[in-house]
Formats: sequence, structure tokens, C-alpha cells
Amino acid sequence: MKILTIHADYIEFEVTKKALTSAEDVKKGKKRIEECLVIFTAVEKGDEDHQEAIVQRYIKEIKDIASQLKARTIVLYPYAHLSSELATPSVGEKVMKEAEKIFRQEGEYEVHRAPFGWYKAFTIANKGHPLSELSREFTATKDEKKKEGDVSEALKAEQKMVSYWHILDVKGNLHEISYDREKKQFKGFEFKNLPNLKKFAAYELAKTRVASQEPPHVKLMRKLELVDYEPGSDPGNLRFYPKGRFIKGLIERYVTQKVKAAGGMEIETPIMYDFEHPSLKSYLNRFPARQYSIQTPNKKVFLRFAACFGQFLQMHNAQISYKQLPVWLYELTRYSFRVEQHGELTGLRRLRAFTMPDCHAFCANEEQAKSEMVRRFALAWEIQKGIGLSVPDDLEFAIRVTKEFWEKHHEFIKGLVKKWGKPALVEMWDKRFFYYSMKYEWNFVDALEKASALTTDQIDVENGERYDISYIDEEGKKKHPLILHLSPSGAVERILYALLERAALWETAGKIPTLPLWLAPTQIRLIPVSVENHLDLALKLESKLTKLGMRVDIDDRVESVGKRIRSAEQEWVPYTIVLGEKEAGGNEFVVRVREKGEEITMTGDSLVNQIKEKIKEMPEDTLPLPRMLSKRISFTGLSS
Repeated sequence: MKILTIHADYIEFEVTKKALTSAEDVKKGKKRIEECLVIFTAVEKGDEDHQEAIVQRYIKEIKDIASQLKARTIVLYPYAHLSSELATPSVGEKVMKEAEKIFRQEGEYEVHRAPFGWYKAFTIANKGHPLSELSREFTATKDEKKKEGDVSEALKAEQKMVSYWHILDVKGNLHEISYDREKKQFKGFEFKNLPNLKKFAAYELAKTRVASQEPPHVKLMRKLELVDYEPGSDPGNLRFYPKGRFIKGLIERYVTQKVKAAGGMEIETPIMYDFEHPSLKSYLNRFPARQYSIQTPNKKVFLRFAACFGQFLQMHNAQISYKQLPVWLYELTRYSFRVEQHGELTGLRRLRAFTMPDCHAFCANEEQAKSEMVRRFALAWEIQKGIGLSVPDDLEFAIRVTKEFWEKHHEFIKGLVKKWGKPALVEMWDKRFFYYSMKYEWNFVDALEKASALTTDQIDVENGERYDISYIDEEGKKKHPLILHLSPSGAVERILYALLERAALWETAGKIPTLPLWLAPTQIRLIPVSVENHLDLALKLESKLTKLGMRVDIDDRVESVGKRIRSAEQEWVPYTIVLGEKEAGGNEFVVRVREKGEEITMTGDSLVNQIKEKIKEMPEDTLPLPRMLSKRISFTGLSS
């Protein structure tokens, strides 16, 4: 690849004529970008075999130059005249679009891209300093190429395997389906009154994971000052601001409490493991995920992408009788790591570092495994409902199964769908590619019609033997257990993604976007009409409500009441009370209830009782920020 960079006061360009018949559609007219770093780019023949790696190198080179110049606006400009050995147009366009996506997703730079395949007239004003014009020629490094190809055998198999798709209805009828991607039409099943299932099925059959635009939750997570991209880390590793960490922590505590109450024994295991450990190395190639690898002073290691490794190694040393089965082990992994591809990294939906509640059940046989899966199905239902999702309305059910398991256990699978209460998507394989014979997922379908798995459980038929985990049966013989892999909620970050995406969908439909009350960082906002005259009244009420277990803050900023009410609305505060002379003499208040979009007169006690009724049995915590808004800082500059 060759690039020429110009640090410019501005660049102004206008498309004039198509250079390629396949050129992307563009709007006519001039485009002008001020104070920018222009990257004239030629993708070359030698880049074609390592497209993902060259994108990484391209971004790295641009960032290096931009950091020297302290430039924050980048213009990617295709410029064929830099090379006589150009890549095919489709590759060149793909590389530049991929780089644009990654820059947008990371959020560190404002990025623009000039259209590919067009002749363009342009005017540019070079700043003229010593570094204002730089040229570079490079290829992907060996390390970048290695990372591009460092995938498990299972992931390679997943990309090549043939799946048969069906819809299983609640009556137990299996409908084989096919999908025409160009026409976006299904054959084999009528998705009447099942719009989300149809979107989910289209997403799965198309097998396109890359996000073409920013999903709504990304704007919300930044606007509400919950989560943000971390430009100082690897993409897919996020920073959590106080309110975001607060919400994440409550979800972590809740899921852990529910699993432990159901019999899960909580443990803790390392985050890195020996690449050459025979059991681990074998398992790596049975799990469809890319790994981070690290060379330590002693050995090459990989970062875990699930809690399986540590739990299985612990169980390898355990002495177990059939009388003690099933055994549940649980760990909340903070963090698990997967090298997801650049184009798939999107806000909270798909990350490279994530928090995964992982509960394994070690079972004597298939009948016990099926019985435990049903029990854990009910536990996951209770957990998702407690978090605040509507089950099954907010989710879509997927089952992935071998033909052999289906033929032997189809009544069991039909029973799960009947419990679910609406049809499910079934992916079936002739042969088993992975370590499991059957798994199910509960998927959330977002505003961009992308699906993400939350709850999942699997029947693992390999790892009991692979890790030499054993129990003694009724006849005193050594046997290997079957293992269930349950994440009752899915990744905690992805739960927050689903809650924010659902709120965005509500807003689009004309409903008021909210978070579940138990997760609201502030539950009650008090606004004194006059800070000078009514702050003491607010402080007394705040003290009383806080002692009763409420999370209360006070907007003591010297601003109009209207502006402070709007601020509470923009922060999604569930209950807001304005305090003035009228409220000074009694215990009745006019409460703005966000969920209903109306004002209700109630006493302090009745408000507390209403909140406690809605959040009973959920974990509690104190405010994550100073109680006085005048003492708070803005982390993003986006909040009011």
C-alpha cells in the first residue's frame, strides 16, 4: 500500500464522472472538510491476500501520523495515481470502507471518505509546515498476517459448514426454510405476526455480522455517560464511567446471587493459560473463537475466552461420586477475551473484552443433562425477567443441533419450544463440528436488525473426556460426565446493550425510553425552586428518602427550574420532585413520573413504597455520583 498524507487547512472535492461502472452511488455536490489530515491512498496487488492485516497496518500508519500532528479529522481519499500495481477495484474499495468503519466505531477521530470509483475535482490548502506532506509505502507485517490467520479449526469449520435451517413451531412441527438474500424473501414458513423472528432468521441465514452503521445504543451509552470507547486500548475494550460501572455492577451481583441460590458454587480462575497444555490446546481447536496470545518470560499463553478452562482443570482434580451429581460450578469472568474482527466491533454489542457469567453443570448422562437444562432454562427466564427484559417477547429462540441428537431427542427440544411459547429458529448439521451436540440461545434483535445472543446453554459431549474429568458410577466404574455450559444472562455488557437498544426502539415507536428502575443510578431527583430559599427543604427530604433506601440527588445548580427538569428528563431520572413554598409545609409532593409521562401527587411514604414494590428482591446500592449536581463533572461533554 502507498499513501501520501497532506495536513490541510481544508480540502474541497466534487465528483465529476464515474471511473468505474460499478462505482458506489453518491450525492452530487461539493464537500468541504476543514482542519484535516488527508490520506491519499493506493491499495496494491500485494495487499489482496491479507486484506484484514493491511487494514490494521493502514490504520496504524494513519494514527501514527495523526498523533504527531495532533489531527483529529481524517479524510480517506482513494488515489490510483500513487501506484502502477493497483489491487482490483473491489479490494481497494473494501479496504478503504473497512478502515472507515473501524475509525468510526473507535470514535477517536472524525473520519470522512471520498467516494471510490469516481473522477473528482479537488482543491486542497496545504499547511506548509515540515510534516505537512509525508509519503509512506508498506505491507502487512508478519505479526499482523499471523493475527489475521490465528483462528481455531472450529472457526474455520464454522465458516465452511453447511447448515439446514428450520422453524420449529409450538405444536412441534418442523418447517424447513430457505432465504433469497437479494429478494429478501423466505420459503417454507409464513412469518405472520412474527416480525422479529423473521428479522432474526434473515440475519442468521445471511451470516453477515458486520455493522454497516452505528447502532442507536452507542449514542445513548455516551449521552447518558455510561460507557465509551477507549482510544488508549485495543478496540473492543471499553471504559465505564461511574453510572455505567454502577449499572454493570448491579447486574453482576444479581446474576451471581441467583446462580448461587440455585446451587452454583462460585470459584475464581486465571485469565491466561498455557498454549501447549494438551487438553487446552485440543479444546482451542474445538471452540469457534479467535484468541489473544502472549509470550511470557516462561511460555506462550492465551487469554481465556470463557470460564471453561479454569473450571475444567479444577474438576479434573476433583473426586466425585454419582451421588453428588449434578455439580454446578460458577464464575463471573471479568474479563473473557476474544479477537473479534474489526468490522464486527460495535459498542456494547460485540467486544474483545467482556464480562461473562459462566455456570457449568457436570451430569452423569443424557437424561440428567436434559433435566438440568430444563431447570437452568427456568433459572435463566427468572434472571432475564428480573433484569428487566420481557421474556419471551423481547427475545428470539435459536436451537443449534446435530441431526443425530434431533432424531433421538426431538421431543425434548419440542418441549423447550413449548415452554418458550412461540416458534424458534433451528439450525441443524449432518455431522457434529463442535464439542456440543445441542445448544440453545435467546437472542435480542436490535434497531439495525442485527441479532445478539444473551442466554445460552449447551450439552458438551467431549470435554469430560478431554480434561479427564471423572466420577465413580453405581458399579464403582470410572466415567466421564456430560457438561452443560450455561450463561444465564449472556455477557453483562450485552445485557446493557439490549436494554439501551430496546429503549431506542421504544423511542422510535413513540414511547418514553427508560432503564429498569432498579438499575437507575438516580431514582429520585429533587429540584429546589430557589437554591437559596429551598435547598434546606431538599436536604431534609433527601436525608429521609436516603435512609429509606432510595437513591436521591439534588439539582442545586443556579439555573431555571425548567432547564433542570429537562436535564432530569435527558438523564432518564424515573422520579422528579420540584420543591418550593407549597411543599414546605406538608408531606405531599407533585412527582413527575418518567415512565408514565405525567405528574402524580403522592406522599413521600407512598413514593418510597411504590419504588420498593417495583424493585423488591433486587440488589441495592448507593449513588455512584455526588448527591449535589453542582459537584459533578462531565466525562464526555455530551450530558446536559
